[in-house]
Amino acid sequence: MSEYRGHKQHEIEDIGDIIVDLDHISNLPDYILHQILSFMPTKEAVKTSILSTRWKNLWVSVPNIDFDDELLMAKLADGWPRPDVTSFVNFVERVLRLHDASNMEKFRLSCCVYRNAFQISSWISDAIIHNVQELDMSLFAKDPSVIPQSMFHNTSLVSLKIRMNCAIQLPSHVSFLCLKTLHLSFVRFMHDDFTEKLFSGCPALEELALSDCRWINLKNIAISSSTLKSLSIRDLTHFVVFDDPTSGCKIKIDAANLTYFEYFGNLLNGIIINDTLSLDKAFIKFPCPGEGVNEVACRAIDLFQQLKYVVSLTLSNQTMEGFMCDMHLGENNSTWSSIPICITNCLKTVTLKNFHGYNSEICFLKRILKTACALEMMDIWWSKTCLRDLKRKIEVRKELEKIERKAAACVIKFS
Repeated sequence: MSEYRGHKQHEIEDIGDIIVDLDHISNLPDYILHQILSFMPTKEAVKTSILSTRWKNLWVSVPNIDFDDELLMAKLADGWPRPDVTSFVNFVERVLRLHDASNMEKFRLSCCVYRNAFQISSWISDAIIHNVQELDMSLFAKDPSVIPQSMFHNTSLVSLKIRMNCAIQLPSHVSFLCLKTLHLSFVRFMHDDFTEKLFSGCPALEELALSDCRWINLKNIAISSSTLKSLSIRDLTHFVVFDDPTSGCKIKIDAANLTYFEYFGNLLNGIIINDTLSLDKAFIKFPCPGEGVNEVACRAIDLFQQLKYVVSLTLSNQTMEGFMCDMHLGENNSTWSSIPICITNCLKTVTLKNFHGYNSEICFLKRILKTACALEMMDIWWSKTCLRDLKRKIEVRKELEKIERKAAACVIKFS
């Protein structure tokens, strides 16, 4: 019994130590507690005010503000009638009224805009007035006036992210002197010179991401920036067709210092990259098309021709499937009559994952082996479904080994 009591007493002491350790958090300096609260949604940070007198007013000086009406949107997605936004609006108004925003660093706002566009615009203006550095907005809005025009003349913003399913109205002059990161999602471009006007006002831009933006009925999209280092384009539009020569547009990229390029789309719009000398890494992903296989493959080959100086090129499984869709017509297919110079002269390493040993895959690898004169290593990773098919693995290995290679010293490795 004494041993049992001693054991229980030891457990209680351990628990007490934990409580004491947790209480040590309250003794941390304000700036550390502010950083901790910065990782929470504002709604959760405000709740900490009830913990103790020490915590009562800490949240009002947190440099990051994060408003999200996710619960309301979830109800709307489930078929509920239009939710009551009054409680959300009142909460935001109260927080902004009490918050000491002199040290605001990041302002994130995700909400559905109904008839309160002017009110939401005032929230964004409040952040701008207090020299916010990072502005992240997800606005389900039909009214472009929800974004205040004052935002486009800004000397404090370093990062701007806008997700909005309508057009953005640009003023006659745009000036983002310190902006380095710009992400636009679902935004509708109304005219050809939209991007030219926007990027001309971003002299320090380094990272640009365009995700499913709508440029219907436009002919040319110009992306020009001498400071741009990273460019990502997600272009899964379904509003153009291959048979219509007037459908789609040309995306012209002029970025001499670009080091990373990523494209994920259907290749229904033409891509022209004027200068890729500095390009180090590229990632290409497009799904295997049900129609227009040859057209997509031709545009893909044309894109790869422009990436001839890239050091590391990654192709997604879907992209490889797109090639395979074309290769099934035969390894002498006219689409592959012009191999990109980066493959013929510079390619040293090929890594192919999720390999099944299909004839189309083998045709693709044969073409690489026959044309890549600098190839040193071809590393092939079998798919999990093929690991036990020893007979097929041996057949594929023999078929590839007997191919006359452009680079005689190339090693083929199966993993």
